[in-house]
Amino acid sequence: MNENMTTETSKSTRKRILVVDDEADITLALKTVLDGDQFQVDSFNDPVSARNNFKAGIYDLLILDIKMPKMNGFQLYREIKNIDDKVKVCFLTALNEMHDYQDYKKEVSPKPGQRYFIQKPVENQTLIKRVNEIIV
Repeated sequence: MNENMTTETSKSTRKRILVVDDEADITLALKTVLDGDQFQVDSFNDPVSARNNFKAGIYDLLILDIKMPKMNGFQLYREIKNIDDKVKVCFLTALNEMHDYQDYKKEVSPKPGQRYFIQKPVENQTLIKRVNEIIV
C-alpha cells in the first residue's frame, strides 16, 4: 500500500466535528486541540453561516457555544436537527449562563444524568476526553 492511500484512509476514518463559537480565538483553540489524527474539525464564528452551510451526514459531533449573537447555540441545534436528526451535540458554556437556558437544557440532554455540556475554559485533555465520551 502506498503512503497516499494510507493517508486517505486515515482521513476518512477520522470523526468529523463542527465547532461554532462567535469568538475566533476559541474556535481556533478548539480546532487546534481536536484537529489531527483522531478528529477532522471545521469551524464557524457565525451561527447563521454555520446553519446555512450545514449538510446532513457529514458531522459526527457539533460543538456549539450557547451564547452567540443572532442565534444561540440551542436555537442553532434545533435548526440543524431539522437537517440531520442523527448528529450529536455538545454545548460550550460559562457556568454563570446556564440559569438562562434551563428549558433548552432539558430538551437537549439525552437522558437523566448525561451531560452534553463543556464548561469554558476547558483543559485540552478534558476536552478530548469529553468529546470521545459523546462521539462513541
